[in-house]
Amino acid sequence: MDPTSIFIVAVLVALLLIAARMSVRIVRQYEQGVLFRLGRVIGVRMPGLRFIIPVIDRLHLVSLRIVTMPIQSQGIITQDNVSVDISAVAYYRVVDAVKSVVAIENVAAAINQIAQTTLRKVVGRHSLDQTLSETERINTDIREILDALTLEWGVAVTLVELKDIQLPESMKRAMARQAEAEREKRAKIIAAQGEAISAAALGDASDTMMAHPLALQLRNLQSLVEIGVDRNTTVVFPAPLMSTIGELSAFLARERQAAQTAAAAQAVSSQAVPSQAAPSSVKAA
Repeated sequence: MDPTSIFIVAVLVALLLIAARMSVRIVRQYEQGVLFRLGRVIGVRMPGLRFIIPVIDRLHLVSLRIVTMPIQSQGIITQDNVSVDISAVAYYRVVDAVKSVVAIENVAAAINQIAQTTLRKVVGRHSLDQTLSETERINTDIREILDALTLEWGVAVTLVELKDIQLPESMKRAMARQAEAEREKRAKIIAAQGEAISAAALGDASDTMMAHPLALQLRNLQSLVEIGVDRNTTVVFPAPLMSTIGELSAFLARERQAAQTAAAAQAVSSQAVPSQAAPSSVKAA
């Protein structure tokens, strides 16, 4: 075989190898292949080893995994004319491989732009307080709007979350003062409720002490015990205790006087008994 024939055979073998390499495609598990033949969509190729006609066919691989797309911070004016910067994150996935290739040129860029405009539109319909407290509802509204728009592109938006809300410094200070005032109001209300409960309990205790005067004296003695715990050099006597001490002194004086009267009466009676016994003895003699 002459060198020219060898060269031609080598070229043919190389061309066959290149054609074989170009005709073999591997579709991974998380992908689907959209097959174009001469510019027309022939069908979808599922995961596995697939063969195409070189030059004539073109297999476009589409990933079906969930894509995480950050939505960059947007300067938004709320319904009550407060300027805030809000960033978010969206999660979407391709559900129709053919539509995602044929209906739109760049799915990721289109969803990014429509997500930014939708974020501004939805947040602009809410006040600042609603934006801060009703994030779940805002997330749901944004997701529903995006899902309705992207369904024609073969894409489903699974989740949208507000990631960061930046407020002006003046608004932060105003909100801090508002929160502080709110907490002071709650503290005063709780203190007033405690005073009311305490006053009611003291009223019940006073009624009990009026019905049982001895209970007041026991409470005074208990107060003295509590004062003596700290080893104080000064003892404060409550006014009711001083009156009690006076009554006790009067009682002791009355008892002392009664004892003296009884002793005097007994002495008189003992002297009268011998004087009555003497005449009887003389008479007997």
